[in-house]
Amino acid sequence: MGGTAPRRRPSRAWALARTPAAVAGSVIVVAYLVAAAGAPLFAPADPAAMTPTALLARPGAGHPFGTDQFGRDILSRLLYGSRVSLGVSFASVAFALGAGGTIGVLSGYYGGALDSVLMRTMDVVFAFPAVLLAIAIMAVAGTTPPVLVAAIGIVYTPQFARVTRGSVLQARGIEYVEAARAQGAGVPRILLHHIVPNILAPIIVQTSLSLSFAILTESALSFLGLGTQPPTPSWGNMLAEARRFMTIAPWTAVFPGVAISLIVLGFNLLGDGLRDVLDPRLHL
Repeated sequence: MGGTAPRRRPSRAWALARTPAAVAGSVIVVAYLVAAAGAPLFAPADPAAMTPTALLARPGAGHPFGTDQFGRDILSRLLYGSRVSLGVSFASVAFALGAGGTIGVLSGYYGGALDSVLMRTMDVVFAFPAVLLAIAIMAVAGTTPPVLVAAIGIVYTPQFARVTRGSVLQARGIEYVEAARAQGAGVPRILLHHIVPNILAPIIVQTSLSLSFAILTESALSFLGLGTQPPTPSWGNMLAEARRFMTIAPWTAVFPGVAISLIVLGFNLLGDGLRDVLDPRLHL
């Protein structure tokens, strides 16, 4: 007689859906992405339009989040600012993932002198505080959007390099990699078909967590006047402009601050949930 059929392990998608942190983080992140994509539809006014008769107006029916010192609708500026802040953050993390991932793969697979040179270089970059290093790069190269993306990307490249290198060091000694090498597979095939697919889990988690830090860095640089330049709205420069009016119009600072806090919380929750689902060491 046949025995009991083995129980199938739940898929990672289902496991992720049953992780409260991941669900909460996903809801927040998706809500922000929808708001950014649909900013022209959701914004109640032109984010650059000034209303002299409604300077620092309190939140109300006409302006749900109030207006700033120029009479500009804060909700509209937040929605359009999400496009800038999220766009810069995604682009900079993509830069860091590409550069750091490549460095980590080469360093972990080849080892030796190449590993020493690349990792010591990453140690030097990692030694600088994130915002100060980004400021130094922009002081030399300028404050254009591409430079902003590159500066933030360089700041977070060492993190991806270290995570990728550690994963490659573990994967390169596994039996199927040794078997592929024994069968004469070239290095590109081994990397693309046997190593990279099996190190994606920690990289995905690192990407989610890095997005939250990139948003904070972009906001800090914009707050200091080195990031997105007015009148283009971004959460950082909205906070910078609100400093002078916090006591008489606190909503000008509260809403941008809450917007930054919520999206950072969303990415952190999503990253924690992904780690719980994708890290096999947590299921031993």
